Amino acid sequence: MKRCNRCLWSDEYILYHDDERGEPVYDDCILFEFLVLEWAQAWLSWSTILHKRAWYKKAFKNFDPILCSKLSDAYLDWLKNDASIVRHKLKIYSVRNNANVFIHIQEEFWSFSNYLRSRVDNKQVVNHRTTLDQCPAFTPLSETISKDLKKRGMKFIGWTIMYAYLQAVWVVDDHVLDCWKRKKSS
Repeated sequence: MKRCNRCLWSDEYILYHDDERGEPVYDDCILFEFLVLEWAQAWLSWSTILHKRAWYKKAFKNFDPILCSKLSDAYLDWLKNDASIVRHKLKIYSVRNNANVFIHIQEEFWSFSNYLRSRVDNKQVVNHRTTLDQCPAFTPLSETISKDLKKRGMKFIGWTIMYAYLQAVWVVDDHVLDCWKRKKSS
């Protein structure tokens, strides 16, 4: 079975690629989870975050944005000493801040899923790449969404992070043409 070659060196990454990456996500808690994980991944490898994912889920209250919006400074400071997650103060504190922004977007659009899909007229962006080298680090779409989220107050939401996020949650299909996941979705 052919796969995008970015995942071939890790069994954990292969499972993520095969079971989750690029699958349609409409559940706002899962959409928030992927945002938290993408924020954590900034300047690190995705496999590092996948390895720590279960700990993130525990640390950040099963990725419930309402619970995350209420995390205390004391709790967030305590997480800075927890080696099971990435110990970066700004990334840790951004979860609470960004949960509040996420909730405001839910209120405005009825769901974060609606917000995302409104950016692409409810149609997946399907690219036709033969190699991962053809995949850009960001696109005008990721730039536009990133700028809007920053304007709304989100942190750690640059163009590249947003592009990886859009790929993860189905908004953009960048599986290479001979990847079995691509054949499944087209």
